[in-house]
Amino acid sequence: MELRHLRYFVAVAEEGSLTVAAERRLHTSQPSLSRQIRDLEYEVGAQLMIRGARGIELTAAGRVFLDHARLALAQVEAATGAARRAAQPVKPSFALGFLTGKEIDWLPEAIRLLRDELPNIEITISSQYSPDLADALVRGKLDVAFLRPETPATDLIFKVVATEPIVVVLPSDHRLASQEAISPHDIVGETFIGVSNTAPVGRRIIDDYLRRSGVDITPDHEADHLAMAMSLVASTRGVALLPAYARNLLPSSLISRPLRGDVPTIDLVVGYSNRRGRPLEGGASPSRECRAPGRAPGELESTPLELRLPVPLSSSIYGINALTVR
Repeated sequence: MELRHLRYFVAVAEEGSLTVAAERRLHTSQPSLSRQIRDLEYEVGAQLMIRGARGIELTAAGRVFLDHARLALAQVEAATGAARRAAQPVKPSFALGFLTGKEIDWLPEAIRLLRDELPNIEITISSQYSPDLADALVRGKLDVAFLRPETPATDLIFKVVATEPIVVVLPSDHRLASQEAISPHDIVGETFIGVSNTAPVGRRIIDDYLRRSGVDITPDHEADHLAMAMSLVASTRGVALLPAYARNLLPSSLISRPLRGDVPTIDLVVGYSNRRGRPLEGGASPSRECRAPGRAPGELESTPLELRLPVPLSSSIYGINALTVR
């Protein structure tokens, strides 16, 4: 008995016809298939199917044999796949994380750079809150992440790649929408959407700014992420202070306005664990540029950064790669 006998038998049983199984499934002649089935029945020592008015019908022995034949073929397929995987080297991977919403700016160029420098790796992408990204870096679940400079950040190295202002987000028909710039004193008495502890860096910067401005505002609601903040602004007709990149995601019913005076800013950093090796100084390898899309003047300040990462990172087979992020 050979594997082809099992495959032929299963095909005939599932199609209910020798002719259909031969032509559509097995691409062989019907007489040849009939001989293979007779040979199988001879090996088993029992009749497995009979030809009836409605096509092929399985006998009691055939029905029992069908279950075991399917199982045997599935096990053979699984064994073949396992053997092939064992014979091939494990494909290296590079785990890249993004602060939710920042993928729009940085993901396309980061992927291009990695594909050019390390074409034979598997790239995995995750989008999370900044504290979760920092935790994943510490635990070794991510190689590199674009996040906020979280503190404390044990064993992490941060390099600033962009600095953006905090802006006011409000409904397009709000009473303050006609102003070119908004003072923090203007939003006193408005429904205020604050930032929750899922964004501790942003929350701290906004709280410090309001305190320096002499403004005492207690948030009416707290948002865990940008989508929630925008939804709350739209539904409560309130205002929120958010990083400028939120402007890329605003629906038509919302607008943003700059703050007047001493505008607070927030940094975006590239982070990685120093337990994977510190940045190398000079001459490690030619650098590649990773640029965020162009911005309007004053909207986003990018700091030229050459981040030289000695790898291995999540795998142990890379050479040394140098990334230049601008």
